[in-house]
Amino acid sequence: MTARDLILGRVRAALGDPRPAPTEVPRDYRPAGDADADVDVLVGRLTDYRATVHRCADTDVARVVDEALGGRQVVVPPGLPRHWLPGSVSAVPDDNLPPGRVAAVDGVVTAAAVAVAETGTILLDGAPDQGRRIITLLPDVHVCVVRIGQVVATVPDALARVTPHRPLTWISGPSATSDIELNRVEGVHGPRNLHVIITA
Repeated sequence: MTARDLILGRVRAALGDPRPAPTEVPRDYRPAGDADADVDVLVGRLTDYRATVHRCADTDVARVVDEALGGRQVVVPPGLPRHWLPGSVSAVPDDNLPPGRVAAVDGVVTAAAVAVAETGTILLDGAPDQGRRIITLLPDVHVCVVRIGQVVATVPDALARVTPHRPLTWISGPSATSDIELNRVEGVHGPRNLHVIITA
């Protein structure tokens, strides 16, 4: 008898007889629609994550974009509402720009698919007003516009609103990691600065 056989024998003896596999998977997790969306909770979570949050009317979005990115070059998805862009930014439309060109701009302005109040998470699904995933990962500043009607309470509520086969990007604050000696480092996997504009 080898040492391996001895150890596995002891494990089998400790576990006892094998249990039958369940015939049904329990589905008792929280369903969509069991809570109301609270925009103030979303704002609090985003602020905790070190995102900069602005609340304004749709007609004031361009002013906020100007404050965040005025005088700089930004990439924009093809379906972004043009009235969100002030004259002070140099907009570069994303017509399948190569990665180097996307990385060279100062920021990106997008819309959102849905935002989860409970977790402070924004989902992008690659729709025309959000664009390709790459344009939200390479620039240093991401300005994301969330409409009030897109705010939901929980993750199940968010999943009920998106199409599962679309490319989903989940954003919870600026890109950050604490993997190295527990020191927070921002901008490793995406933008160091996230501005969220919540508008009606």
